[in-house]
Amino acid sequence: MDRTTANTGTRNVSERLRFDEAVLADWMTAHVAGFEGPLTVSQFKGGQSNPTYKLDTPRASYVLRRKPPGKTLPGAHAVDREYRVMAGLGGQGFPVPRVHALCEDEAVIGTAFFVMDMVPGRIVWEAHFPGLEPAARAAHFDAMNATIAQLHSYDPAAVGLGDYGKAGGFVARQVARWSKQYLTDVEAGRLETMDRLVAWLEKNLPSDEGESRIIHGDYRCDNMIFDAAAPRVRAVLDWELSTLGDPISDFVYHCMMYRMPAGSAMTGLAGLDLAALGIPSEDDYVAAYCRRTGREGIPAFDYLMVFNLFRLAAIIHGIKGRLARGSASSAHAEATVKVLEPLAAMAWAQAEQARL
Repeated sequence: MDRTTANTGTRNVSERLRFDEAVLADWMTAHVAGFEGPLTVSQFKGGQSNPTYKLDTPRASYVLRRKPPGKTLPGAHAVDREYRVMAGLGGQGFPVPRVHALCEDEAVIGTAFFVMDMVPGRIVWEAHFPGLEPAARAAHFDAMNATIAQLHSYDPAAVGLGDYGKAGGFVARQVARWSKQYLTDVEAGRLETMDRLVAWLEKNLPSDEGESRIIHGDYRCDNMIFDAAAPRVRAVLDWELSTLGDPISDFVYHCMMYRMPAGSAMTGLAGLDLAALGIPSEDDYVAAYCRRTGREGIPAFDYLMVFNLFRLAAIIHGIKGRLARGSASSAHAEATVKVLEPLAAMAWAQAEQARL
């Protein structure tokens, strides 16, 4: 699958995800300062979980992100939480789109949603940043590293997000949560490798955990908007999995790009000549984050890598379940589900090699 072609731009809104655009326009007139129609609605190609729409008017463009219709798992698709964390971080100058309003009245378009600014720039769908010179590529990696370090620097209470999640015990709770999500999604079925990972992760839980910080939960290059002409992150997108938690686990998830094979459906860097491309090695990238956050190292790196690979596999397993239930929001969900078994196998291979 060509990820750039598959995910770039918009398409007509799918039949299942349509709503009364006139009703939305009336709501925006009442709740979005400066809004003036007429309104044209299209659907972004990318995104597997919360359907996302482009809203065009003669004066401005906006983005609407909604909870999908139909049966959903408890606690999933919490657009109200996305809205809250983006509002809080935006007030601190962190690069997120400006949010305008949250609507929890399902009578408007059928499910809860929020509206935010359309941020100009570009989304990079391949982890090796094709088309850039080595120096520019290195600068983009440094910008990603600096941005996640900035996110992890905030005291949640100081930015009004002290109750955005539970303090402490994050990794243990996450292992339990995603194990349960996997085990209870009956429509998606079971995999022997995933069953083994559930047992391994519980058995080998690390004993120590650091401070709680605001974490993104899905920090990777295609969840950012970069400046069109400079190595700068203009906005971090897709905060559905954000919470308070272990910032190291969040960073290790980001580092999965080094373990994912290049050219695969799940974009990665494994197998590429990183030095020739201008991309820092995994060790150098980890060291840069540690310098920025005042850490000497990441002792639990191997365990957290296995956990994050499992977690991603569990997320894809959830997409498989939504396909079975008829509620998957992306046109290429079927292609994404095909990487479930290889990803689970990769996680188990990491577990067998882990230095604990």
